[in-house]
Amino acid sequence: MKLPKLLLSLFSILILISCAAQVPKVQDGKKLVWSDEFNGSGPIDLSKWQFEVGGEGFGNHELQYYTDNRSKNARLEKGNLVIEAHKEPWGENAYTSAKLQTKGTQTWTYGRFEIRAKLPKGRGTWPAIWMMSKDMKKWPDDGEIDIMEHVGYNQGAIHASVHTKKYNHKINTQKTDTLYVPSASEKFHVYTLNWSKEKIEVSVDGRKFYTYKKAENSYEAWPLDQPFYLILNQAVGGDWGGKMGVDESIYPQKFYIDYVRVYQ
Repeated sequence: MKLPKLLLSLFSILILISCAAQVPKVQDGKKLVWSDEFNGSGPIDLSKWQFEVGGEGFGNHELQYYTDNRSKNARLEKGNLVIEAHKEPWGENAYTSAKLQTKGTQTWTYGRFEIRAKLPKGRGTWPAIWMMSKDMKKWPDDGEIDIMEHVGYNQGAIHASVHTKKYNHKINTQKTDTLYVPSASEKFHVYTLNWSKEKIEVSVDGRKFYTYKKAENSYEAWPLDQPFYLILNQAVGGDWGGKMGVDESIYPQKFYIDYVRVYQ
């Protein structure tokens, strides 16, 4: 028996209200100040996200072209944000994907950042959840916070890092750590950053595995007392993601994000 369209519409509204009611308003003593639950299906909320566009390798010799609000590469689908990478020619690039950021819409200094996500899988995939300084003048001098990075040739290895002028991978002084999450591409997990004046802490499903402390009072080591914006992207290949090559037969690949929540 089919339900009338009006009843179906009311049912959908009740589901959305129920989902909204379940969002915790306080976490770890902090209040919810910003979120995107990615409810429903359709286009991205451009009042919250901007697209970074281009295909110049982004300093890592990446292979993808990041498109501009193209639904094939980024969309809401059944209550998730989907960032989908495709093997397809786009100018001089052999792949397309998307990179969403809150640059120009929202920045934060300190807080608790929760992102529930399911990762793509396969050699050449390189999804990331990370943050950059709003006033980045020179990388990495003004700071980068990597909440989650995953390179497909090392399945299940979740990496968290902080990059600064004094501590970064270009000069082999990076401060990083890894947690193995075997089901990272099969199940959703919650990736959390706790950022205070004293330290950075990253966890997966409540399991803390990375800490970066303000051990010295210098901008070269701690440029983290300023506004940062959030980035969600799926790269293809590159210096790290493509270290073991790219399996072009696995594409398209989807990076699912269920929600982003910020508490302060």
